[in-house]
Amino acid sequence: MSFSAVTRARRRALQALYQWAINPAPAADILNQFAEEQDLSRVDSDVFRALVTGTISQVEDIDQRLGEFLDRPLNQLDAMELSVLRLASHELLQRIEVPYRVVINEAVDLAQQFGSDQTPVFVNGVLDKCARAWRSHEYGVA
Repeated sequence: MSFSAVTRARRRALQALYQWAINPAPAADILNQFAEEQDLSRVDSDVFRALVTGTISQVEDIDQRLGEFLDRPLNQLDAMELSVLRLASHELLQRIEVPYRVVINEAVDLAQQFGSDQTPVFVNGVLDKCARAWRSHEYGVA
């Protein structure tokens, strides 16, 4: 499977956010660790940094907004589910130049790669609700 540099950036950002969810540290520390330990040569490093720092810096707002669309409290989500949802929510809210369908498709792909069997369906359902609310103009909902 061939990945674009932006897709690779999302994948690495998810891994960084998962690490952060398990062991919170300043975003700069996580970025530095990834730069030292991971091969980022084929990654869009600007997108990677923006996704990680943006998601971490806005995590309280993201979590509050996500909570409206969840069937259970955030603390009952698996760390990978939560990381995928946070990353995609950040993109839906802040990276409006990226079509919501791309955000959702990439998040579902990541959920398939890194989550449990149920994670992709769960992520798709939650993000579809988020997109309808947050991107109603793009979704075609008045």
